[in-house]
Amino acid sequence: MQDLGKNMQAITDGISREDWELVEKAASQVADHPQPPFGEKVRILGFVGTNVSKFKGYDGETHDAAHILGEVAAEKNGYGVVSAFSALQNTCLACHQSFRKSFQEHFYGQR
Repeated sequence: MQDLGKNMQAITDGISREDWELVEKAASQVADHPQPPFGEKVRILGFVGTNVSKFKGYDGETHDAAHILGEVAAEKNGYGVVSAFSALQNTCLACHQSFRKSFQEHFYGQR
């Protein structure tokens, strides 16, 4: 998650400077983010339980939105990039609103 956050910040930086290559690269890293180590993945999937399809669905939506963002950035279409980034942020927000609080409480003891 920390790497995803850094990549999202890189996208924001790239947009503000109209550095479409940076946006494309960071979007690719979001789209193709590495899976967690097997043990961690098992713990996460065990925690989400019956919501696993919802959780994986958000991951798929995020992958797709980031891929589209990268394609639009490659075209150097600033307005399209901003629109595609908004769609990507919405996929992140949807997942966070569904899972973040319970994850933080369960795995990190944060409230």
